[in-house]
Amino acid sequence: MQFAPDTLIALRSAVNLVNTAEAEVDQLRTVADLDHFLAEEQYSGFRAGTQGELREVRHLRTVFRALWGADVDEAVEIVNNILRNARALPQLVKHDGWDYHLHATTHDAPLADRISTEIALAVMDVVRSGELDRLRTCAAQDCRAVLLDLSRNRSKRFCDTGNCANREHVRAYRQRKAGAGTK
Repeated sequence: MQFAPDTLIALRSAVNLVNTAEAEVDQLRTVADLDHFLAEEQYSGFRAGTQGELREVRHLRTVFRALWGADVDEAVEIVNNILRNARALPQLVKHDGWDYHLHATTHDAPLADRISTEIALAVMDVVRSGELDRLRTCAAQDCRAVLLDLSRNRSKRFCDTGNCANREHVRAYRQRKAGAGTK
């Protein structure tokens, strides 16, 4: 499935945001952590740099985590609530070296509103394309991280946060070897 470039960027940002809570140590503990995350994800616009802003962004992880495993109606309800709460007004904009793409808030809107509406617009495209099943949870037994499966054959099963795929393959290999040795 082909999504618009800004949709892909927002979806990957959603994955990265949710997964900041799934690491052994929370990756959004401080305002400096948030600044680092925003720089990595190339978010622009006003930043208050406050503990309140950090709390709001940390809360978004829970909101977006709910999309992974949600059915279509639940996902639509989440997206519509986000857009309503942010008083979103979609428009095409061009800035910071990016070609035209969708924004639904102003440049100086609160950070949590900008992040949530950008991701909500991306999820709207996913829902409209009938591709919600591409938002998955890692198949590793000991991992709750989320992933975005953009593979052609819908085969991505493991997240990119660690070595989940390698660990699971080693575990399966050892189980097969142990089973073969008992015969």
